[in-house]
Amino acid sequence: MIELFMLYGLAVLAANLPFLSDRILFAVAPAVGRKAFGWRLLELILLYAAVGALALALESRLSPIHSQNWPFYVTTLCLFLVAAFPGFVWCYFWRRPGL
Repeated sequence: MIELFMLYGLAVLAANLPFLSDRILFAVAPAVGRKAFGWRLLELILLYAAVGALALALESRLSPIHSQNWPFYVTTLCLFLVAAFPGFVWCYFWRRPGL
């Protein structure tokens, strides 16, 4: 049960990670100026896949993996995007220039 709550926390952190830094691809390459929204979207999709892979690995440890159809993935992607909303607001609406 505790693994499930830790996974939720990790998913929320991962959803907000692309908006916390102006470095490209998870702080590996430095950005020149502000990072474009396309990079942030790419990082968000890659982090969604990484959290999903971790969840799949945890599920396979506990029980047989249940097959899912497309509505499951659309729903989890939408929940991931909702979890990314605070980082999006902080990055684009709340921050003032020079902070």
